[in-house]
Amino acid sequence: QVHVVESGGGSVQAGGSLRLSCAFSGRTFSNYGMGWFRQAPRKEREFVAGINWNGDASIYADSVKGRFTISRDNAKNTVTLQMNSLKPDDTAVYYCAATEYTIVIIEARSYNYWGQGTQVTVSS
Repeated sequence: QVHVVESGGGSVQAGGSLRLSCAFSGRTFSNYGMGWFRQAPRKEREFVAGINWNGDASIYADSVKGRFTISRDNAKNTVTLQMNSLKPDDTAVYYCAATEYTIVIIEARSYNYWGQGTQVTVSS
């Protein structure tokens, strides 16, 4: 059974940075595409960034492009979301997810395994 566990959330002032990590276990990590999603209060869950099986392809939501970077380390079974120039609108619970597709996927319904989420709060 696949498990994904996020870490690294917290509180930061606008303009600051945070680094989220996601630990994957239970299956061969390189067989899975990975993604980050977020959900703010009273809003739908939205795609943030996705990465393919070997890390040479990624897609970002327009709202985070140029500020966030997704990466993966298949030797350590981890995926990371580096978040820079954070804004109050980035405040949300951030979820790591794994998909059985090896390509980059942006639709949440195509992800098979989800973490419990980690809170990111950006104050102005």
